[in-house]
Amino acid sequence: MAVVAAVVVVVAVVSDVVFAAQSRSEAQTTLNGRALQAEQLADQGLSPDQVVRRTEVGGGVAVVVRGPTGQVLAGRVVEPARRSVTRRLPGGDTVTLVAEPALEGAAESRLRRILLFVGAAAIVVAVGALLLTTRLALAPLDAMTSLARSIAGGRRGRRLDPERRDTELGRAAAAFDEMLDALEGAEAAARASEASTRRFVADAAHELRTPLAGIAATAEAGTAPDLDPEARERLALLLVRDARRAGRIVDDLLTLARYDAGLSPEREEVDLVDLVRAEVDRDAVRHPDDPVVLDAAGPVPAAVDVELVGQALSNLLVNARRHGGGSVHVTVRPGRIAVRDEGPGVPVEERERVFERMVRLDEARGGQSGGAGLGLAIAREAARAHGGDLVCAAPDDDGPGVLFVLTLPLSVS
Repeated sequence: MAVVAAVVVVVAVVSDVVFAAQSRSEAQTTLNGRALQAEQLADQGLSPDQVVRRTEVGGGVAVVVRGPTGQVLAGRVVEPARRSVTRRLPGGDTVTLVAEPALEGAAESRLRRILLFVGAAAIVVAVGALLLTTRLALAPLDAMTSLARSIAGGRRGRRLDPERRDTELGRAAAAFDEMLDALEGAEAAARASEASTRRFVADAAHELRTPLAGIAATAEAGTAPDLDPEARERLALLLVRDARRAGRIVDDLLTLARYDAGLSPEREEVDLVDLVRAEVDRDAVRHPDDPVVLDAAGPVPAAVDVELVGQALSNLLVNARRHGGGSVHVTVRPGRIAVRDEGPGVPVEERERVFERMVRLDEARGGQSGGAGLGLAIAREAARAHGGDLVCAAPDDDGPGVLFVLTLPLSVS
């Protein structure tokens, strides 16, 4: 409103100055024209009185004719004005024309009154229009403020939903809605992560409780004074087994924690066939009567972390042994390692769930229990840390069992 008022004042002042200059120019033109008329009348032989009367016709100009010695022959003498014209007439007389104030002052006064009235009216109208249009234009900001306060008060889900997104306020409202979607999505993800972490911790505590309780019970039983050597040896074996189980769970939890912290693989150029064959040989030591069937054609170079990929392969073989119920087949192809067992398989709706932490499908798979449900999760994390993946699928020949496919990047050399 201050800017509008200033603009109106500046326009009025400029208009007054321009009009005043124009009025002065027109007054000077009028005087020059009347002076020329007086010269023509005197040249026609009219008397000084006649020259004065005819020259003053129209008003606004005072005319006086003087003789050669300066005496007034006709006309009226007025106070000196800002504009006047003196001309010599034929015969030696002089005529002086003086612009009266009414010639330019009256018009300037009328203009100033008009400018004052119109300027004041323009300011009043502009102020009213600005108040109305500003209220309407800034209504989305009021809505945005109200929405922000309601969200701060705990009410979620509301959006501005601007009708037009091609204006500044429309784009701001749309961006505000996108920000709310992102914030609420992040909040939901954080809550889900917190709930998942709590479940994970609870499941980990539950998994550790069993071997730790076994260790405590076995140690307590081993303190009996009348225990025979055979029973004491059996208790020692149970103690070692439970301790190893607890150690494996702790190791798996620490491994997952490293992946969650952004574990970066230490890549080196290896032959995937050699890497798989080493894990197959380790499995053969534990299962000499049922070796893994390995299908590998030629060297398969890859840039991988040997330790991480080896652990993933070991977990896949252990999973296949635990739930397979038959032979285990491993196929190595460029960028792909497939591990197949001959067990009852995994239902389609459960094939993603098997990779969740602390999830076991022992009843559905018909295998032996005892795992903590972390092996497949660790194997998938290892694959994804390399830029690959691990998926669960049905065998290619639609036969029994399940197929775990580990994809890894090929060597760049």
